[in-house]
Amino acid sequence: MEANPRSPRELFEGKEHYEIPAFQRPYVWNEEDQWAPLWDDVVRVAESYVAAKESGVDPAVPQHFLGAVVFESKPPIAGDVTRHEVIDGQQRMTTLQLLLDAVHEVVEARGHELHAEALEDLILNKPKAFAGKRERFKLWPSQADRQAFENAMDPQGDEVGEHRVTEAHRFFRQETTRWLTGKPDDDGVVPPGSEELRVEALSSTLQDRLTLIAIDLSGHDDSQLIFETLNDRGTPLLKADLIKNWIFRKGEAVGADVENWSISYWADFDTAWWRQEIKQGRQMRSRVDIFLQYWLTMRRQDEVKSEQAFRVFAEYAEPYMTTAEKADVLLGELRRDADTYRNLAQLEQSTAEGRFYRRVVEIMELAVVTPVFLWMLSQNHGVPASQVRIGLDSLESWAIRRSLLRLTTKDINRFMVAVLKELGAVASEAAGDTIRSFLAEQTAETRFWPTDSTMKASLPEAKMYGVINQGRLRVVLAAVEQHLRERSTKYEALTLPTGLELEHIMPQGWRTHWDTNPPLDSQDAAVRDKRINTIGNLTLVTKALNGSLSNRPWTDLQAAGLKDGGEPGRGKRSLIDGFSLLVLNKEIIQSHEHSWGDVDILSRSEHLAEAVCEIWHRPSAPQ
Repeated sequence: MEANPRSPRELFEGKEHYEIPAFQRPYVWNEEDQWAPLWDDVVRVAESYVAAKESGVDPAVPQHFLGAVVFESKPPIAGDVTRHEVIDGQQRMTTLQLLLDAVHEVVEARGHELHAEALEDLILNKPKAFAGKRERFKLWPSQADRQAFENAMDPQGDEVGEHRVTEAHRFFRQETTRWLTGKPDDDGVVPPGSEELRVEALSSTLQDRLTLIAIDLSGHDDSQLIFETLNDRGTPLLKADLIKNWIFRKGEAVGADVENWSISYWADFDTAWWRQEIKQGRQMRSRVDIFLQYWLTMRRQDEVKSEQAFRVFAEYAEPYMTTAEKADVLLGELRRDADTYRNLAQLEQSTAEGRFYRRVVEIMELAVVTPVFLWMLSQNHGVPASQVRIGLDSLESWAIRRSLLRLTTKDINRFMVAVLKELGAVASEAAGDTIRSFLAEQTAETRFWPTDSTMKASLPEAKMYGVINQGRLRVVLAAVEQHLRERSTKYEALTLPTGLELEHIMPQGWRTHWDTNPPLDSQDAAVRDKRINTIGNLTLVTKALNGSLSNRPWTDLQAAGLKDGGEPGRGKRSLIDGFSLLVLNKEIIQSHEHSWGDVDILSRSEHLAEAVCEIWHRPSAPQ
């Protein structure tokens, strides 16, 4: 393995052609983190050159180190370019070519022909044999960047729309124009020297005063290991980038059509949606890395840590990468599951799948169930719709019931792996029944599925508000509302509005208008303070109505003379009756004309516990 310092002239002069494999990640550098700092470094070196020249001494200007580039050189062929496959450093190599071309464009436009010609030698292979071909460029980028790169380096028409490559070229062109023409920067500093001297300094800097460490891996057995350990400046490689590189290098080794793989299987992973970082637990991670972790957990039926994703993928996929045909099968299955994962958020909430995603994955924040969820929806498994519903409804019931009873989730990762192992042992036609039976069989504290009797005994007196996330409580009450409406066709089919808020029927500030005469003693008051936060005292109202209800008393009679909060003289019952269409609230209004008290709260808690058991059904426990 050779590792030598190289200037741009030494890298690009002559018939050199560096090709970034189609499967490499797209160009991701940006102005703030890379382009502007690089330009500042180039200007610093160039201005040192100008200062040395103006002082009349030999311009012994220090070099600027750009980092490393790793490539494999191909055996030369007479009459052809010398070909190099870029393994790592594609971001800086692409940026360097865009910088050279942008400067060349400005220098040529301003009539500095000799310097323009010298720079052009580092950008294009001029022999006629390469005209119109990719080999005319010193560098050929990855699949996602080719159109934008070709247009930026050799314009043939309108610019490609928003693209990092286009933006980078434009940035360097604008900065070059400003500096060469002597315009002051944002701080009012005017570039030193004459335009002729600045052109000379910039040309000299770009050709000879930038340095990269060029590592040639030709014939080296551990090129993948080296690639894995290298990072680009300011933009660390994703696990997906390592996996992608490994897959396509394996594909090349078995003679697969990797160009087609890049388009058919991987191009979507390089889009902004997949590479966007989202919150996972306490970390921010890209969607594609999260998906690959879930996918590996699903396929291997074993827990996969995020930091182990690349190594685990390589171990799992190795047997499939022995032939192009086997690899095609694996990548096709990966692509189909990725499409399923991407569409999860668009699932109709009227379906079992949509409800599960909204309630369990999003609201309950149990993304850890995703490998099982993905297994059930995977086109590769072909689970019948009826079995999907049974399985997801059962898992949702298990999650909701445990959440309402505030049972631990500390073992859930391993439990989901156990569920996957059960699924892997049965036919897809029995997948839903298998999940339901397996959940019902659990007896351990960390895994059991609370029975109806447990729910009805524990839920009515359990404190909900303040200890369970309000979003989760809203999901439960919204489901109860829908359940009540479905009991009779006489109710209108309504979709609940978004933004409904939790409201205490008896307010938390009950001592203002809701105390007894004589007032409750301290012990009874403490009991009430707990009871008002149970499920029986909670309902849903709009934000506007919530602001008006406040601590006001129950009836209009009790509210006589009340002016606070608007709606003078109206009690809470009257306002809810006048503005709420929810069955959830109408049941309260119609049955409690004169009062709402502690006994009513307990009775409604018991009623809601029964509704929860009906909505989130569980098979009867064995006798």
